[in-house]
Amino acid sequence: MKEFKAGKYVSQGGYKSFHPTMLKRQWTIDNMPVIALLSKADGCLGRLDMYSEYVDIDMFIQVHIAKEATQSSKIEGTQTKMEETFLNESEISAEKRSDWKEVQNYITAMNEAVAMLQALPFSARLIKQAHKILLRGVRGQHKYPGEYRKSQNWIGGTTLSNAIFVPPVHTEIPDLMSDIEYFAHDQSDNIPDLIKIALIHYQFETIHPFLDGNGRTGRLLITLYLVSKGILKRPILYLSDFFERNRQLYYDSLMQVRADNDIAQWLKFFLTGIVETAQIGVATLEKIMQLKQSIEMQTDKFGKRGADARILLGYLYKKPVVSVAEAISLISKAPQTAYNLINDLERAGVLKEITGAQRNKLYLFEPYVKLFDTAVVGNE
Repeated sequence: MKEFKAGKYVSQGGYKSFHPTMLKRQWTIDNMPVIALLSKADGCLGRLDMYSEYVDIDMFIQVHIAKEATQSSKIEGTQTKMEETFLNESEISAEKRSDWKEVQNYITAMNEAVAMLQALPFSARLIKQAHKILLRGVRGQHKYPGEYRKSQNWIGGTTLSNAIFVPPVHTEIPDLMSDIEYFAHDQSDNIPDLIKIALIHYQFETIHPFLDGNGRTGRLLITLYLVSKGILKRPILYLSDFFERNRQLYYDSLMQVRADNDIAQWLKFFLTGIVETAQIGVATLEKIMQLKQSIEMQTDKFGKRGADARILLGYLYKKPVVSVAEAISLISKAPQTAYNLINDLERAGVLKEITGAQRNKLYLFEPYVKLFDTAVVGNE
């Protein structure tokens, strides 16, 4: 790592673009703080994956993905709240609808890309397909979704001449992305997978292969890689919340590599994110199981409505917002029975009405959603 060279700046006339060195090279990890963090990150990630085997993770996975989608999109400037991701488009105010669509696209991209891993390896093709979904019908939809850029882009500033960073010229993108793909699957280099995905994320953000949506795509790749390698059996670890809470350090660490060849700082930042996020993930799952047990004790006192409550709660763990019409359909009972059940759950502090309307009311599984607030979990 002491010999690491990130790349070089190349004059393009009125500006200089940065051309990263290929990942396919000889790597030697000789930084003890990085090695120590790698060991800790491996342990924390292993505990999270093991813990997820002992709970019905499929029941909770969509809320985890919704949290990731809102945080990843928040870095790009959207203002959607996590609970709003579970509403229908008609229930979102007009001024928030474009942000809501971006978050929905992220959720769809994650779900579909994870499903595609069953038949498709972690590859440029997978990356392009995820990018295509991310930009469908939202800002950037006219910037060639699913296709590498054919022109120069830049980060920061108003023009190429005063940009903070200018990625490589577009003609180099196919070779650079092929290098990422080769590096991801090369088993002869014996590089730990957490180091590999840290390098892949850095390299992808440096290449900036698309005209728009590079940040969201690059963050999505982290989870896809970990699932593709079997490090995570289910997509349950997401770094966007860590990146959002440490946004300036995130950007500074990436730029420090390009400016000073300081790859160690980036690896330490990334591995710290793995450690912290995995620890929060375990704490969240533990709190979910405690909440589930507590609510079951309460609903056992509901008498005949106890069975209906369990049906409704099974739905709420996957989609923590429900309407009366949905409740009626779920329990297959008369409307008054559904109203009575919702009233019972409101009194028990399980549900909270969130519209303030007289009709078409919506109810939030508030204590559950609150568990995904990092500030709450992080105070443990």
